[in-house]
Formats: sequence, C-alpha cells, structure tokens
Amino acid sequence: MKNATRPLLAAVLGASLLSGCVPRIEVATPKDPITINMNVKIEHEIRIKVDKDVENLLKEQSGLF
Repeated sequence: MKNATRPLLAAVLGASLLSGCVPRIEVATPKDPITINMNVKIEHEIRIKVDKDVENLLKEQSGLF
C-alpha cells in the first residue's frame, strides 16, 4: 500500500465504526389511555341581610313573593 492510502483507509474505517454508535431516539405512545380526572365541587352560598322593617313587611304580607 502506498503511504497516501493509509490515512484514507483509516478515515473510512473510523467513520464506519463511529456510525454504529449513533444514538437512537424513539418516541412511543403509552399503552394505557391518558385519563384526566376533573372532579370539581362548586358551592355557592348566598346570604341576604335585610332590615327589621323589610323583614316584618315580608312576614305580614307573605303573598308578595
């Protein structure tokens, strides 16, 4: 072999060895379905404060509402 072909042969051999070491990235879907649990409890409490006069009026005239 000539001296000029040895570096070329070494480069080709090195490149072929390094090409086998390429990292592999794989994206796979999960086997189980994705579940989102959205149990939301909403409570509203409304308090109305009225004066004594309005409260008495409502008691006396219960037919208003």
